[in-house]
Amino acid sequence: MAKFLSRDINLMGFQISHSNKQKLKPFYDDPDSMLPDVEAYASWLLKHPSALNSFDCIMKEAKGKKMVVFLDYDGTLSPIVEDPDKAFMSTEMRAALREVAKQFPTSIISGRSRDKVKEFVQLNNVCYAGSHGLDIMQPPKSCDKKISMELEHKIGETQGAKIEDNMFCISVHYRQVPPQDQGNLKEKVKSVVENRPEFRLTEGKMVLEVRPSMEWNKGDALNYLLHNLGFSNANDVLSLYIGDDQTDEDAFKVIAGKREGFPIVVSSIPKETKAWYSLRDPSEVLAFLLRLAKWNKSQASFLQLDYV
Repeated sequence: MAKFLSRDINLMGFQISHSNKQKLKPFYDDPDSMLPDVEAYASWLLKHPSALNSFDCIMKEAKGKKMVVFLDYDGTLSPIVEDPDKAFMSTEMRAALREVAKQFPTSIISGRSRDKVKEFVQLNNVCYAGSHGLDIMQPPKSCDKKISMELEHKIGETQGAKIEDNMFCISVHYRQVPPQDQGNLKEKVKSVVENRPEFRLTEGKMVLEVRPSMEWNKGDALNYLLHNLGFSNANDVLSLYIGDDQTDEDAFKVIAGKREGFPIVVSSIPKETKAWYSLRDPSEVLAFLLRLAKWNKSQASFLQLDYV
């Protein structure tokens, strides 16, 4: 696979160096992913080609259309790390995202609380949707505080377990829980939810999430945001959605179903996905965002010259 980031690249005036100040130890959900099967990944790329390699093809479809950008946070704009409270995005990523958001309506749809994501991103020109979009929707029922207290009582003593109250969903992170204790932890969390039909339990990357039992996911959040932006019935809109998690698949499905955009999965290993294109990791997301902003500026310059 071609390298798109040299040791130092300079796009749009942003200097990017691999000596990034962010010295965080990345977390791998699957130990085998540290030594990926190169042949299997190459085969997978034939079905889900690199969005960087295919950039010109994607942008060809975007000409004359209004582009809207959607992104996940963890694993997309920031690396997956052992401590979820330290999933900081880099200064370079923030600068690139700011530039993209100046040119396109840009939203971040995360499983975290809206306030938490905004605290990480620190940009005012981005729309934030927390709890998989539930806090934009403002549903009538948030997660019962009793559940949070009961979870704290049942698993509070489990080594490495971390409970995060996202208002409309409660996340139980077990990235730092010893492997031999993870099964027992899951059973304890399930026991809290199983007798509460108004709530349901879902699972992401080393995280269990308690959510209200309502039909609402990142795909619904995407449609909701498009509607609020006035794009729900437009036929000249192209949506880009970039995400790495299983919960992003609902958004991929919406875009793929409409065939009015490009779902892009972030993954360094082969995986089942509805996405059409792929990016290997957050560093490639950064390169893609930089290129996207530069492309739009070049289009604007071309149009100005055309009118002279």
